[in-house]
Amino acid sequence: MYIPLLDKSMLHQMKLVQTLYQIDERPLKASDLPELLKGLPHIELSEVAISKIVKCRTYLEHRMNESDEPLYGINTGFGYMQKVSISDDQTAQLQHNLLLSHACGVGEEVPLDLVRTMMLLKIKALSEGYSGIRLETVERLLFMLKEDIIPVVYNQGSLGASGDLCPLSHMVLPLIGKGMVNYRSKKLEAAKVLAHLGMMPLSLGAKEGLALINGTQFMLAYASDMVNRSRRLLSWSNLIGAMSMEAFGASYDPLFEGIHLLRKQEGQIQTATELRRILQGSELHKHFSNDVQDPYSFRCIPQVHGASADALNYVENIVNREINAVTDNPLIFPDEDRIVSGGNFHGQPLALVLDQAAIALAELGNISERRVFQLLSGQRSLPLFLIREPGLNSGLMIAQYTAASLVSENKQLCTPASVDSIVSSNGQEDHVSMGANAATQCRRVVENVEKILAIELLTACQALSFRKPHQSTAVIEELYKAFREKVTFNEADRLLYEDIHKAINFIQNHPLKF
Repeated sequence: MYIPLLDKSMLHQMKLVQTLYQIDERPLKASDLPELLKGLPHIELSEVAISKIVKCRTYLEHRMNESDEPLYGINTGFGYMQKVSISDDQTAQLQHNLLLSHACGVGEEVPLDLVRTMMLLKIKALSEGYSGIRLETVERLLFMLKEDIIPVVYNQGSLGASGDLCPLSHMVLPLIGKGMVNYRSKKLEAAKVLAHLGMMPLSLGAKEGLALINGTQFMLAYASDMVNRSRRLLSWSNLIGAMSMEAFGASYDPLFEGIHLLRKQEGQIQTATELRRILQGSELHKHFSNDVQDPYSFRCIPQVHGASADALNYVENIVNREINAVTDNPLIFPDEDRIVSGGNFHGQPLALVLDQAAIALAELGNISERRVFQLLSGQRSLPLFLIREPGLNSGLMIAQYTAASLVSENKQLCTPASVDSIVSSNGQEDHVSMGANAATQCRRVVENVEKILAIELLTACQALSFRKPHQSTAVIEELYKAFREKVTFNEADRLLYEDIHKAINFIQNHPLKF
């Protein structure tokens, strides 16, 4: 078994500083990523990561020098062209061509925060030491990230098959001086930015192009962002749902702990507990809650929100596994003296949970819109459409239309992408995950749910205004007061889109303290 000695002089030249995380000591989670990406200048490769990268690359070069055996994507073509042999003097050109030919992205540009996440996740995967990439290539990608040289990547073009070949190709084009980047608030040619910094484009070695573009980092970046945003949306759903219960005069009986303990569903039990805490100590409730039963959109909040919470917890677990995974191909095992072609790039694990997340999140929006409808219906001594002089004024009537439109769009977006597949690479890649489509669909659902909840918040606060001078709970009154600083009571018809946009901004940025 071949075990190479590390080049100590090479290691001595590396910047080995205390990092925000040590790859081999603490696995990353989705919840770590936002804070980690805020501290980009302080991210460095750990000594262990450097050692593993160098060890794997040294082994690969030794293997190539000692044998003429066909090694997929190293001295052969790609996909259906796996049987085409590539000579040693064409190795670099093969990897260069791979990036050029696979950068076929179309559609909208991927948001910069997601591209940064893609870059960090790719560095993380390469640093595990199974990809055969050179240390200088990983360090160049890290340099770009730290200097905020962010490639232009497009959100359409990936099948989630051999991973995210197309978007990852766009992400790494600047390494070879190609493509476009965002740098200092300008969109520039990568070659010009490198020249400005006095840097030459890299000439890729064997296996490097394949290591860079095989993997699930496009859909994983979207999934990680979704996980973090879904946490907030779950909290907002419970808080706004409780506010709507107060405004509607809903009964607290459905929150009785015994009901939920009998069901034994964890998310349901936790949601009911949270609602009881939010609603503790309401003076308002004593005056307006007298119906025996409420509509399901109020009575079944623990069951519906709780089911979504359970589903999203499962999704988060899968996403966190993938963040710490190696997903390119072929994979190199120096200690076992093996280079193995497999399928870790296949996006099925993420495709399935992204579809599941979209459905779970869409249900939060679905039940929220129903509560908006009920609050506007003129029941429970609230005015029709929550406006004085209805008829002369339409009040929040059309805000419910907007919410209904978003709910309907979410239903369309929740058609699972993962049940689809289409043959590519002349039949070699005959089952694909469509995980990238699942990722972009799920992000659209997240954005829509934010808007629906914002409309419910606007509606619930308007309804609570009609309950004054009676006071709700401390938590709800604090939220009501903060919201009223941004959006005042709607006395008569006015430009409602301005209120809705302010409410969306409030949902996105207001700190959740409760």
